[in-house]
Amino acid sequence: MSNDYVFKDTLPIAPLKIAALASCQELAEKVDSYIVQFRRNDAKELAKRQESLHFRGYDADSYLLSLKCPRFGSGEAKGVIEESARGTDIYAMVDITNHSIPYSLYGYTNHMSPDDHYQDLKRIIASSVSTAHRVNVIMPFLYEGRQHKRSKRESLDCALALEELIHMGVKNIFTFDAHDPRVQNAIPLHGFDNFMPAYQFVKTLFTHDTSLKLDKEHLMVISPDEGAMDRAVYLANNLSVDMGMFYKRRDYSKIVDGRNPIVAHEFLGAPVDGKTVLIIDDMISSGESMLDTARELKERKAGKVIICCTFGLFTNGLEKFDEFYEKGYIDYVITTNLNYRSPELLKREWYLEADMSKYLAVIINTLNHDVSISDVLSPTSRIQKLVHEYNR
Repeated sequence: MSNDYVFKDTLPIAPLKIAALASCQELAEKVDSYIVQFRRNDAKELAKRQESLHFRGYDADSYLLSLKCPRFGSGEAKGVIEESARGTDIYAMVDITNHSIPYSLYGYTNHMSPDDHYQDLKRIIASSVSTAHRVNVIMPFLYEGRQHKRSKRESLDCALALEELIHMGVKNIFTFDAHDPRVQNAIPLHGFDNFMPAYQFVKTLFTHDTSLKLDKEHLMVISPDEGAMDRAVYLANNLSVDMGMFYKRRDYSKIVDGRNPIVAHEFLGAPVDGKTVLIIDDMISSGESMLDTARELKERKAGKVIICCTFGLFTNGLEKFDEFYEKGYIDYVITTNLNYRSPELLKREWYLEADMSKYLAVIINTLNHDVSISDVLSPTSRIQKLVHEYNR
């Protein structure tokens, strides 16, 4: 821990409470334990200087707010806050991708969908917003983030959800690696922050593989499509290596399952022969495009193929990834712990996890003190320090 009191003489804006829904409980508990460590360190440093914060609830055993969302047999539900939230600074955490939580619906067992999780989030907000000092939402996977723009006669679900949360009284919304961060234009006068896990990817990569050579002759960053270009450019520049890009050539004369089928993945960039390549993107959904990209790179004689994605959804299961790993098309896959990961995924030898809990704890602790998060938003200096230490 630091030997200094991190925020000097800055007091929190209000007593901190983390309202973790069932979908995000495991991650929230890790975040809570880090914040407890941070603040106990602060209290010790202040005690050495014979100073005290004199702030209610600053040095607590836990900052988790006791709550629940029980359901009736019809599938309807309600949000219940089981302790006073008056005057607190609440951070409501939800993982809308967690499909592991069952509930009874007319005697049948149903599993919670993103819509169910979003509704529960609104219930907790409605239960606390009238008395809390401030309510903030931490939604790592942005609800309906893939429906961020309109094509013909379509709904704009993500923009509607953001507007709804703001109208309910939410002050700030925090997400990670939004599919298109420009969706924040739906709420231009309110807080919306989009954090990236680039530092955690690099740290996990360096910890796992000490044989990497960080130069243009041995390492390359790949964008699997046009949408991931910004992520790939940022990482490639920080690692001082080249970048390549695939683009999807589609058959626009046909529509299959609501979209134009992909004819081929075309590659733009320098040769990848013998190089370790990092494929960077925001999510693995079915994984088809990512696996096609990996196979194309191996067929172009790439050395190692490493996939880095913020969210590992694996909606079509893990069997295809097992097959590609056995065939040598992929070496390993890195995703964060910001969304639900099945026990089967955690057992796979090709899977690595980038832990985001400490980063989240720093974000919440910083925001609760109402100080600038510019250093937290941009991990460039931390990545450069990590690269320097790795090369040394």
